[in-house]
Amino acid sequence: MTRRRLTTLAILETANVFWFALVFFGLLGTPTTGANLAGFAVCSVLLIQGSAYWYLKLRQLDRGERLPAGMAVFGVLRVVNPILLLVSGAYIGWTLLDGVSWWTEVFLGIVLWVLAVLEQVNYFHVQLSYDNRADLSRLMRTRRLRRSHLSRDLGRARRAPEPVGPRRP
Repeated sequence: MTRRRLTTLAILETANVFWFALVFFGLLGTPTTGANLAGFAVCSVLLIQGSAYWYLKLRQLDRGERLPAGMAVFGVLRVVNPILLLVSGAYIGWTLLDGVSWWTEVFLGIVLWVLAVLEQVNYFHVQLSYDNRADLSRLMRTRRLRRSHLSRDLGRARRAPEPVGPRRP
């Protein structure tokens, strides 16, 4: 990945959190119900994690490090995130049973929760986002989803848990 691409990804993931809040809760006036906020919160957490990863990946490239810093933290997040998704999903589901207007009080929460699940898969397992020519060509050629960058870095960190630092000559 190029430096420019990594910078764009790091910035856009964080910017999406602010755009989502502005558009959904500000411009569209979606009610700030518990379910909508739960979906927004879990989605925001995943987007911020993605932004942090791309920033650390950029730093790895700039410093010539073998792995991005923070792989141990991302290893923990790979386990903790599904718990957050389960708890927030259960809360959103429970809210539906409470007889509220699902369209205004729960729908956005469901949509953002699904987006959070997709982000978890996209970052920690397989690449779901194919937004450039090289990635699309590879997908068409192999007809298989590629392991995500973070998943590959986590695998390398597990195999060789030496300290992160510059590569040795």
